[in-house]
Amino acid sequence: MATILLTLALCEGCSFRQMAINKLGDALSKEGTAFASDDDPELIKEAIPFSLKLMESLLAESPRHRGLLLAACRGFTQYGYAFVQQEADEVEERDLEKAIALRVRAQRLYLRARNYGMRGLEVVQPGFGKLARNNPRESVQAFTPSDVALIYWTAVSWTAAVSVTKDNSDLIADLPVVEALLDRALELDEAFDSGAIHSFLIAYEMGRETAPGDPEQRARRHFRRAMELSGGRLCGPLVTLAESVSLPKQDKEEFKRLLEQALKINPDDRPEWRLANMVMQRRARWLLRKTDKLFVD
Repeated sequence: MATILLTLALCEGCSFRQMAINKLGDALSKEGTAFASDDDPELIKEAIPFSLKLMESLLAESPRHRGLLLAACRGFTQYGYAFVQQEADEVEERDLEKAIALRVRAQRLYLRARNYGMRGLEVVQPGFGKLARNNPRESVQAFTPSDVALIYWTAVSWTAAVSVTKDNSDLIADLPVVEALLDRALELDEAFDSGAIHSFLIAYEMGRETAPGDPEQRARRHFRRAMELSGGRLCGPLVTLAESVSLPKQDKEEFKRLLEQALKINPDDRPEWRLANMVMQRRARWLLRKTDKLFVD
């Protein structure tokens, strides 16, 4: 990568510049493993902004680079959740003003991620944005399994932007597009990323008003499938079910059992999931400390 950066510095205006930009873009869009396997979340918290800004600089030069658009969408979403929204939740009791400011920042990060995702989907299907708002279900039919990652991260960032404040009527009005994207991703590759779509839908189904049947039963079906696809080695489904289903039901015993099960997972068992598991275990510990405040005996 250092060689490519040097090439960019020395090759202002030359015909190889775009090749070098695209090559660096390809490398950056595949660098997720180095971050995902790290065992120091604070180090990653400090490192990610540089990587994200580098992606944005390259996108200014190569605005239709699909890999970079996906990486930017994914990166801003993950950073917003793991290092901004989670901090907002943790500080709220002692510093409400700071928590509000952090949530505003998280929403901006999610919207930036959503915009990169939509640009990527427009590369795949020109005119998608306009078509999606006119006819969401029809607009997603042209996508194929190779588009699932882009569909998923666009939908996740969009949903996160809605959920972090819950008072933006324009974003709420876009939920039919989000649901069409999620349903299409699930249809194309329900096993994507070891059950990531199912894991996300655990929480989403609890607030979804357009699907038939009982929301809790739908959420639990997604939980079971997410656990199957991850081999029970990911903390995310356990923490999400505890927070999204057990807590609203005031099922204290299940809540504690799920979070304790998440904490028993050894992050080192699957290095590629190490950082994700450490982030979710931090949330599990925080939720367990709040148990007495969250439940009415």
